[in-house]
Amino acid sequence: MILNILTVPNPILTAKAQPIQKINRTILTLVSDMIETCRAASGIGLAAPQIGKSIRLCVINLEHLGIPPFALVNPKIVKKSWKKTELEEGCLSIPGIYGIVKRAEKIKLKALSLQGQENELSADGLLARVIQHEIDHLDGILITSKIIKYTDGTETKERKTLRE
Repeated sequence: MILNILTVPNPILTAKAQPIQKINRTILTLVSDMIETCRAASGIGLAAPQIGKSIRLCVINLEHLGIPPFALVNPKIVKKSWKKTELEEGCLSIPGIYGIVKRAEKIKLKALSLQGQENELSADGLLARVIQHEIDHLDGILITSKIIKYTDGTETKERKTLRE
């Protein structure tokens, strides 16, 4: 089921999300719906607060890079590289706003699998960037507080066109 994506200034978007205590059928259905919603919006990531759920859950959708969609439950970044990269970002919850955001090039994180097992993952490049963006959502942080230079969205729109 395609879900409604909240937009600013909804207060859920700037509140810290709560950890998930138990992975049950409701969470599994929500993950499926979030992946469907992310695809329908041509997005590459979606956090639960963006669909009105203040829980620490996000989905990543980089199918165009050969990475099947997956969910992160209670993700926590445990290490970030010193090296940072700057890239234009947009956000489904802030339509029409784009800007250059500086993020760690590589990260390590811990998260629960949908089976409830704690996993440690490493990510770099676009995958690391998307994960950091979505975890920011879980912490109530929007890209508008991280943008170092506003842009017209050309890069983001071109990448989106390539995915479609």
